Amino acid sequence: MVVLWGRLRYHSGNLGFRSLKMTSLLQILLLILDVAKFLIFAHIIMSWLINFQVLNLRQPLVAQAWDGLNRVLEPLYARVRSFLPRNLGIDLAPLIVLLGVYALRIVLVNNAASFY
Repeated sequence: MVVLWGRLRYHSGNLGFRSLKMTSLLQILLLILDVAKFLIFAHIIMSWLINFQVLNLRQPLVAQAWDGLNRVLEPLYARVRSFLPRNLGIDLAPLIVLLGVYALRIVLVNNAASFY
């Protein structure tokens, strides 16, 4: 018996339940990558706004948001910066991390058949 549930197709029985679990796992991984992408974009835009003095770090809400984003993303950026040359005038770590997130998403989507 085939049951349609949203975009998922699964059969009743053990095979269908396994397929449903693996599809859920794929969707959770894609959600995590989307959240990471959002946080990286927010960090990039916020850094521009702070540098152009549109946002002020003396405001408590801005300071807390900036500190939270730095605490979440700085471990990723630090690993990437260790591979980049030190004499660059621009920080390319956010761009490389963002490209890595996109690459992981492409790999997951292209191999989605293995999750079914």
